[in-house]
Amino acid sequence: MRKRVSLKKWIAVGILMIPLVCASKARSGEWRVTPIQLTFGREAKSGVITVVNEAAEKLQVQLKAFEWTQDPEGKDQYTETNDILFFPRILILEKAEERIVRAGIRMPAVAKEKTYRLFIEEIPEPKKPEGVNVSIAIRFGVPIFVKPIKEEAKGEIEKIEMANGTFHARMKNTGNLHFIVRSVTVKGKNPNGGEIFSKELSGWYLLAGASRDYTTTLPQEVCLEVSKVVVEVKTDKVTLAGDLAADKTMCSP
Repeated sequence: MRKRVSLKKWIAVGILMIPLVCASKARSGEWRVTPIQLTFGREAKSGVITVVNEAAEKLQVQLKAFEWTQDPEGKDQYTETNDILFFPRILILEKAEERIVRAGIRMPAVAKEKTYRLFIEEIPEPKKPEGVNVSIAIRFGVPIFVKPIKEEAKGEIEKIEMANGTFHARMKNTGNLHFIVRSVTVKGKNPNGGEIFSKELSGWYLLAGASRDYTTTLPQEVCLEVSKVVVEVKTDKVTLAGDLAADKTMCSP
């Protein structure tokens, strides 16, 4: 006799950075959404999202809007909001069917970009008790950006330090609209300027006014040889760089 298995899986948009940043559409299980983000401003105060069912069975999804902020550590925070107008709130799609969702913004453009996510969440069909049943619930969050009146992209590396062989840098978005951090590269150089250490760290969205820490540990034998550590941050809007003069005292507890 086969056992019944119950599994619930939540997938939020953007866990994989490359598809999020580069693709014009996103797939979740056997359904997809296009476009993967909406941008509102003076010229465009509303938009359309298309949900396509590529499964062999009927698909049912529900939608909820959340304000998207980041805490002092740069972690995403969500609060349900009425700022976003959208319709319908529930979609039922037959096999190979596609439906559109209309979305708009109540709030006008302000001095600082407003950020939201419209979550599209699959409602799994009830399964029969016989056999092996796997129930998967997928949630996909479409970013919505409301442009500020005047866009200003700025950032800084506000702190660089190293202790116990661990390098630490803090990046702050000092502008009024979001960044997509594509990469953070840390390089260690010896007294002759030769590169003896390199580490690339993954990035993510950094919203206006938010900060995020990036940390990596140098191997002890490499750390003792390093005289300078350089960090370079590449985003979709600006590139930032900083460096730290290093010595052996930064490598030991």
